[in-house]
Amino acid sequence: MANLRNRPIGATATLGRTGYPAIRSATGGELGIATGPTQAGFNPLDLLLASLAACMSMSARIAVRDLGYAGQFERVTVEVTGEKAEDGPSRFVAFKVVIAFGGELDADQRLAAAHRAEEICTVSNSLAVRPQLIVTAL
Repeated sequence: MANLRNRPIGATATLGRTGYPAIRSATGGELGIATGPTQAGFNPLDLLLASLAACMSMSARIAVRDLGYAGQFERVTVEVTGEKAEDGPSRFVAFKVVIAFGGELDADQRLAAAHRAEEICTVSNSLAVRPQLIVTAL
């Protein structure tokens, strides 16, 4: 298993006079951004929600294994939605995370795995404590 603590992390967005940002990860992955209401693709808010969904799904799989439920587990689907604030500043005030386990896990096992996944997930842990944002301009 790869050691993710040593994996380069970060992203760079480049935006010209027109068009949409081009995103590049520290490992060279590329992603386009879509902001039109009917345009297929991810906007910045979708990316935040997708990060939480991806992290929670991977953490749920780890949790199932750590809790000894691997034999009853087949798959996990995580749906994340966000509730935007009605007042300023523009932000999410809540995230709703629904974790659906496929397999033969009972209700107590699903709940234990979901809570353990939240404890494991770097994204959920970061969102829970409102990390410091350090902005500089060059």
